[in-house]
Amino acid sequence: MDKLSNPILQVLEDYKAAVWAKNVDAFVALYDRETVVFDMWGAWSHNGIASLRAVAEGWFGSLGQERVVVDFSDAQTIAAGDLTVVHAFANYKAVDADGLELRSMDNRLTMTLRRQADGWKVVHQHTSSPIEVGTAQVMFRR
Repeated sequence: MDKLSNPILQVLEDYKAAVWAKNVDAFVALYDRETVVFDMWGAWSHNGIASLRAVAEGWFGSLGQERVVVDFSDAQTIAAGDLTVVHAFANYKAVDADGLELRSMDNRLTMTLRRQADGWKVVHQHTSSPIEVGTAQVMFRR
């Protein structure tokens, strides 16, 4: 199913565009006011849009002149009425002003979205990476 016929995949495209532009407002607009985000970095959870806004401001602000290219692969959606789940693999690649890759990492991403009057909004997001059994190190490469 292509992005044009699947509004949930369009949410992923909008996520990519907001991150590339370092646009906090566009980023948080993808989320429900009461969203709960289980992120990989720094806190067990981020509850509500104000918490998510602070995370996005910190993330985008820390980039300086760098930008982040987000690519999703193997995205799958499961719909049931006004709720949809999407899961995908996400690659985050930091690039400099010339487009040169500086670093990258892979995550697993699951989002639950609810249809609202102004479109689909993320009510829950969970990102993770597996842990290497022998070393207890996070595996940032798929």
